[in-house]
Amino acid sequence: MSVLFLPFRGVLGVGRDAKATKNTTISRRHPAPQYPHFAELLSMNDILPYFATREYGIIPHYTMKVCFETFGCRLNRAEALDQEAEYLADGWKLTSSHSDADLIIVRGCSVTRRAQRDCEQLIAHIRRKYPLKRIMIEGCLATSRTEKIAVRHAPVKASDKSSLHVPTRTARAYLKVQDGCAGKCTFCIVPKFRGKSSSIGFDAILDKAKRFIDAGYHEIVVTGCNLSLYASDGKRLPELIDALAGLSPDCRIRLGSLEPSDVAQDVVEAISRRQNICRFLHIPIQSASNRILGAMKRPYTTKEVEELVRSIRRHIQNAGIGCDLMTGFPSESDLDFMATKGMLNRDPFSRVHVFPFSERPGTPAASMAGAVPPEIRRARAKELATIADAKRTAFAKRFIGKTTEIVVEDEDSCSGWTSEYLWCSCPHAHLPRKSLVKVRITAADGHKLTGTLI
Repeated sequence: MSVLFLPFRGVLGVGRDAKATKNTTISRRHPAPQYPHFAELLSMNDILPYFATREYGIIPHYTMKVCFETFGCRLNRAEALDQEAEYLADGWKLTSSHSDADLIIVRGCSVTRRAQRDCEQLIAHIRRKYPLKRIMIEGCLATSRTEKIAVRHAPVKASDKSSLHVPTRTARAYLKVQDGCAGKCTFCIVPKFRGKSSSIGFDAILDKAKRFIDAGYHEIVVTGCNLSLYASDGKRLPELIDALAGLSPDCRIRLGSLEPSDVAQDVVEAISRRQNICRFLHIPIQSASNRILGAMKRPYTTKEVEELVRSIRRHIQNAGIGCDLMTGFPSESDLDFMATKGMLNRDPFSRVHVFPFSERPGTPAASMAGAVPPEIRRARAKELATIADAKRTAFAKRFIGKTTEIVVEDEDSCSGWTSEYLWCSCPHAHLPRKSLVKVRITAADGHKLTGTLI
């Protein structure tokens, strides 16, 4: 009897097509090609997965291994963790080793040129070093350079069909509630990958949040592509976070980015009514020049940004306020840049993400006239980052002598994020991950806090 040695590439189904347990069988959807001399090219690690089945009777208890590489935003992280839970439920084992993995899933990001380059370089490295490995690309990653070296999987969209299995290996839970975007921002490539806005059902979200709480989580991070667009069953984002906060007083709720809008104003009021919603909001401002905001096709003006910031300060005591700022958008003049710099100096931002404009092929901004030289983009970004760092340090010092809460992420140093999104450590304390504890702040080193347990 002859034995066929089957290469991994293009042979096995993944996920629901071929479950990787001791009951695994080779996917009928992907029949195995014959390679009579392929045995010479394969190591045992390459061969074992294809005969690790009852059908072949050679290694009846072999467990398939999957490795996840995730880039980009919280939404990508939430989707990756959900996918991990699905694979674990199907009998797979997680591994951080490319050499040990039977499947490598890269969840990519193309928001900036650098992010896309990092993803592509990793995929190319894996393919060169492990040419027989199966790679799946998920998330937001252009295929122009990757389609020849990996298999692209269908994009993940918002769905009410939530698995009964929830991820449990992280200190904080990541809960996806919305996907896609209705915006037409001229610099953004994300709608190309995420499509139109869609929301997960209100009750389905609450059900999954309850399962996170039952699994021992004390912080749930609410994620989406554009949270302001959440709408389901007659409920908007303010009603959703209020309901989530009402599930348990011992589990805090943290929001991702929120654009200036009527919804954002209502969210601020909802936060003010609930002590277990984190005292931090992130605003993707991009620029404080109305002319540049118009060229970007952002759905707000500088006045609306300022009104939202004032509302946060008025309703939420000691709130942390984050923002995104982009430098060097096409035609950005010195006056435009000074407007952004002035707003950063004037308003109480505590966590600022500054980045130079990056042309994304296929977006209107990539071909706009008035390109700003890259060195000027970087110089402006560096100037804003210096201001932002000083403001974050000053914000941290305000908490010395005050009481706050952290969810423990690092057991060795008893460290975690405060409600206001500052990193805090409690030396000599020892508590398990996921613990929610009150802390009195005793010192600040830069923007990192030190405290004692109460």
